[in-house]
Amino acid sequence: MNRREFLKTVPALAALAVTASSLAEDLAPASSTQDSGKASGAAPAASTTSNPAIRLEPITLLKPETDGGKSVLASLSERKTIRSISDKKFPPQALSNLLWAAFGVNREKGPGGGTGRTAASASNSQEIDVYVALPEGVYLYEAVPHRLAPVVEGDLRAKVGRGRGGAGAKAPVRLIYVVDIAKFAKAQFQEPGLKDADIQKSYYFVDTGLIAGNVYLFAASQGLAAWFHNCDKPGLAKDLNLRPDQRVLFAQTVGYPA
Repeated sequence: MNRREFLKTVPALAALAVTASSLAEDLAPASSTQDSGKASGAAPAASTTSNPAIRLEPITLLKPETDGGKSVLASLSERKTIRSISDKKFPPQALSNLLWAAFGVNREKGPGGGTGRTAASASNSQEIDVYVALPEGVYLYEAVPHRLAPVVEGDLRAKVGRGRGGAGAKAPVRLIYVVDIAKFAKAQFQEPGLKDADIQKSYYFVDTGLIAGNVYLFAASQGLAAWFHNCDKPGLAKDLNLRPDQRVLFAQTVGYPA
């Protein structure tokens, strides 16, 4: 596939069209109060409480498809938030394509010598981790080698929304965006102020928006529903056993329109 074909078919590269205002209108106040390649036929966990991921196996995702779907311009025209999402299972190929479009590797050599990703990040620090909440548990998306690593067992999808039993609680895929502040220091080249806390915040919010924009455009190109929203940040940070320098930012629900 040549570069022209790539630019026409990969919605991820159009994520820069997502503005702060278009994301803000889809956010909701945070509450106080995950189907995959291997798990496509698995039954949801019996308990809705989280447990250490001792019985879950890593999921090797199918090779992502990098062509097909609607064009970038058509996807931009149809991009919208859809909160009514059915519980229909997500095919393994669709899950693979979704995660690759969100923040997968699209070139072996990117800025600073690291891999290049479908969404930009400050100094190519790739500081945003994408956690994937499926019915049986929560996984961490590892862009290299394009697989899901188990993090915690149990159905936490309801917690990824604005409250237990709320909209999207039974959606097949819910993405959780977590920033790892430590990755800024590991970047091979340093943007101005990359070690300044306030500037870091502006970087990781923008970088999250770029990934979310990719997801929105992928969903539009495939006839899927997507919704970028807030989540139970303290609860998820505890369930995912995050370090102090990791922070839950936002979440995004993806599936078929109800």
